[in-house]
Amino acid sequence: MKLGSSLPKLTVDATGEQRIALPDLKGQYAVIYFYPKDSTPGCTTESRDFNALLDEFAAEGATIVGVSRDSVKSHENFRTRQELRFDLLSDPEEALCKAFDVIHEKNMYGRKVLGVVRSTFLFGPDGKLRREWRGVKVKGHAQEVLDAIRADRAG
Repeated sequence: MKLGSSLPKLTVDATGEQRIALPDLKGQYAVIYFYPKDSTPGCTTESRDFNALLDEFAAEGATIVGVSRDSVKSHENFRTRQELRFDLLSDPEEALCKAFDVIHEKNMYGRKVLGVVRSTFLFGPDGKLRREWRGVKVKGHAQEVLDAIRADRAG
């Protein structure tokens, strides 16, 4: 995915018994963040950080969705336990992961495995990719994304 690319024409299962079509996110800023696994320390912190700033994102005209390869049931449990107020998209077939090129070889305890590289994508109201962050470090990331939206809005 390159800067200026459009939201992919994909529809996936999401929390709240929904199917979400990514093109439907057009018309507002859309923050799509990919994370490796529900209920793991880094993923929990990242999701909670976005949740804590959700009202500020909404005030800037932005919606947030999280994506992992976990099932909708796993997402529902994670969302409930962490009191997340935004939707999580389930991507077990890796359609979104492949479209955004976030599956890469990682080193896990000395073994090479294919996994989701923590990444965030910011689309503008026109549905075009404005910014991307790959290999995200969780601390301060949600605020950095919010600041990028504010800077984009300011022109």
